[in-house]
Amino acid sequence: MFSDPDEIPRPEKLLNLELKKKYGIFMQNSYCYKFNIFNRYESPWEGTRICRKKDLKSFNWLRQKIKKKNLNYSFYRIDKEKNICIIKDGGWHFNSLMSPKEISIKLKTFAHTEYSLPKFSSVLNIKKRIANLQDLFGRGHKYKKIKIDESFPIFLRRNKRRYKKFII
Repeated sequence: MFSDPDEIPRPEKLLNLELKKKYGIFMQNSYCYKFNIFNRYESPWEGTRICRKKDLKSFNWLRQKIKKKNLNYSFYRIDKEKNICIIKDGGWHFNSLMSPKEISIKLKTFAHTEYSLPKFSSVLNIKKRIANLQDLFGRGHKYKKIKIDESFPIFLRRNKRRYKKFII
């Protein structure tokens, strides 16, 4: 399995997983800033990848080349891996789950240097965008506050008090 630190595969999907194809992609609900700010624009998120050791070329290859869109290519596109299983409701992608100051630092050190500009990276602007449930990058995305319910990780549901600063 390969996963970014902010991508959490749903444990129930792993219990009796029989990978019938070479590769699997866990399709994950995407959240921004807080555990319960839902990002419908990037959901489902192509998150955690999985394969057998014998089929692993490299972790970078797994992340860069195993894509859901490959399944739409014609059979003669032999350069596109299509032996992929899509795992629906496969977990959660918790993006930028940090303080406005930490988000500012992240943007200032981001590979996309255009986002280090103050209109994106100032703590004041970040606080305003979070309060208004808006995208950091001015793409017009309006996020939605949702209730933490049975669809969230059991650990989070049992520890809401512990993580209250990351819940609105």
